[in-house]
Amino acid sequence: MAPTGDPSPDALTITLGTRKSQLAMVQTYHVRDALQRLYPKYHFPIVPMSTTGDKILDVALFKIGEKSVFTKELELALHEKKVDLVVHSLKDLPTTLPPGMLLGAVMERENPHDAVVFNAKFKDHTLESLPAGSVIGTSSVRRIAQLKRRFPTLEFQDIRGNLNTRLAKLDADDSPFAGIVLAVAGLNRIDMGHRISQILDPSLSLHAVSQGALGVECREADTRIIELLAPLNHFETRVRCTSERSLMRTLEGGCSVPIGVNSRFEGRTLHLRGLVASVDGKQVAEDDADIEIPDDASAETYANELGELVAKKLLDLGAREILDQIHH
Repeated sequence: MAPTGDPSPDALTITLGTRKSQLAMVQTYHVRDALQRLYPKYHFPIVPMSTTGDKILDVALFKIGEKSVFTKELELALHEKKVDLVVHSLKDLPTTLPPGMLLGAVMERENPHDAVVFNAKFKDHTLESLPAGSVIGTSSVRRIAQLKRRFPTLEFQDIRGNLNTRLAKLDADDSPFAGIVLAVAGLNRIDMGHRISQILDPSLSLHAVSQGALGVECREADTRIIELLAPLNHFETRVRCTSERSLMRTLEGGCSVPIGVNSRFEGRTLHLRGLVASVDGKQVAEDDADIEIPDDASAETYANELGELVAKKLLDLGAREILDQIHH
């Protein structure tokens, strides 16, 4: 139901901010279309913009060292009221938001796992069957840390750019890559799911915090937008991502740190597994826990507690030392 009252024509325009990439635009169209179905009288223009992460393509993400590499410019536009809300891949959104900002909605999650796309010359392979010395492309230290541990004979090389750019680098005649690792969700969203050669189950690679979920950020004081966004929330996704983000916040990690997670519901019980690994994959802290989640407004409080519990278990297993080595 739309907010009550008799709004002026200006009040019927809600402006969405997003990154310019094809994937970001597809995700924003998804949010816009959901809002349009809920509020047919409203107008939802989209303002695409470039972020630091979109502009710096020749440096590995973990070397940039900025947690808000894909979000800072969007949040500035939100703060300056150039847009009314911002659509993010939730995995890109830092776990502590700037003052005055709020996570207004977390939409239903796509498949959160990682996938391998192989070059045509290796199309019948899996990671297990690739020849020693084969090169796998990924810009994620989390993926490298876990896959080096499982596949020590493979080589890993940084690959940056949007999904289509990375796929083009993989497919080039002179490509050095046997395969590249990408998120299942991103490939599905740009209709490239048919390129997936192998989905990596959690025994091979725990996914990134909030991978596969869309987050919509708004201003904390903007009660009208908060009310508009409320129906977009998917309870199970929001609670799972809350636990994952709590784990990362407690560990003080960003998207450039090798932190992997896997969460799932069994009935009302939420299970959370977390992992911290050194970049070479040789040092690993991994553990899990679960908690009963009530079906009410306190659910996120319990999910936060679970994330903190698993994070503290990882710290007891040596995660702090691993993270300190990476930060220095």
